[in-house]
Amino acid sequence: MTTNIEKRAAGLGVETRAEDDKRTLVGYAAVFERLAMIGGYFQEKIAPGAFATAIKGDIRALVDHDPGRVIGRTKSGTLRLAEDGTGLKVEIDVPNTTDGNDIWELVERGDISGMSFGFRVTKETWDETGEVPVRTIQALELMEVSAVAFPAYEDTTIGVRSLEEWRSANPSEITPVEGEEDPAAAPVSKAAHRARLKMDLELKVRSMR
Repeated sequence: MTTNIEKRAAGLGVETRAEDDKRTLVGYAAVFERLAMIGGYFQEKIAPGAFATAIKGDIRALVDHDPGRVIGRTKSGTLRLAEDGTGLKVEIDVPNTTDGNDIWELVERGDISGMSFGFRVTKETWDETGEVPVRTIQALELMEVSAVAFPAYEDTTIGVRSLEEWRSANPSEITPVEGEEDPAAAPVSKAAHRARLKMDLELKVRSMR
């Protein structure tokens, strides 16, 4: 189901490379160990090796995460994915189609500004020792990579739900905040943050039904 897919972007941009009549888009869809704030609810980073198994699948390259706008595929060799010291490197051999020609022109003009990816988390950890929870994605299922006009961190609902599920399963791992038992004495910190997460999660889950 599409509601189980999260989308993220590296924000490093995408560039064109033309060689021997082959047009290739090159960029990074993800960067390792870079903390990013997700919707104001939690921070997130991707651990090296998170894509090691994921890139072995049959992955498609899309335009703006639209499954009806395919511009490359690993099975056909027109999409190449690799992990390196920076993150998930993407190379797409752009087709001579309407979408392909449009995306090439838009990247050259600077209108298409980055790469993104759709995924499902298969292994993660949470750290709540700081004021804001930190999610580390250790492994994932890669659904697609996309050239996008607005590279951004999206779809916070699933991450927030994951945090609440982790808290339910690991109550002893949650560090108490001094004065948290007394709402009047509790500082605006983890206690307030948890309350906000809980309320927003309930609203978001209800809206998805």
